[in-house]
Amino acid sequence: MSYIATIAPERASEEVAAMYRRQAAHFGYLPNYARAFSHRPEVMANWAALLASIRRQVAPRRFELATLAAASVLGNSYCALAHGEALGQWLDDETVAAIARGGEPSGLDAAELEVLAFARRVTRDASRITADDVERLRARGLADDEIFDLVAVVAGRAFFTKVLDGLGVEPDAAYREALPAPLCEALTVGRAIARD
Repeated sequence: MSYIATIAPERASEEVAAMYRRQAAHFGYLPNYARAFSHRPEVMANWAALLASIRRQVAPRRFELATLAAASVLGNSYCALAHGEALGQWLDDETVAAIARGGEPSGLDAAELEVLAFARRVTRDASRITADDVERLRARGLADDEIFDLVAVVAGRAFFTKVLDGLGVEPDAAYREALPAPLCEALTVGRAIARD
């Protein structure tokens, strides 16, 4: 599950137990990433608040596109699986798999393709972003506040993926059941899914 020992639900303080209950209520099981935060539930709470403040400003489909692009570049299977699954409400499996592999699939409009490209560039090396990169987004109809939001989505994802991968957190075995095998394989861009 992870390289560090985590706090078992039966030994959890009230603060950790409350976090576990919230996560289990949302997913129907206690995800591995929640266990990894068991030593610092306040960090999880602050992360959730930050994510909510970023997400509130971004159209759901755009949020998921940018997040999958970032997770794929970062090589984080956990987030790629979660957000690839979420994109399934708008896109077919082949399109989601192509995004995870770094492609520019049909079925996306010109603005969405530019969002993917920009999110990937920011993820790879934000210090190399130029005014021309930003101008390409403006040319596709994104306002400056939307460009800020896009960078914030990527930066927030980088924090979360680095915590998970730095601790060796494996994606939940439930993804094997939730996703078709070919899509699951395409979205496994880093660590393998947990066995149980």
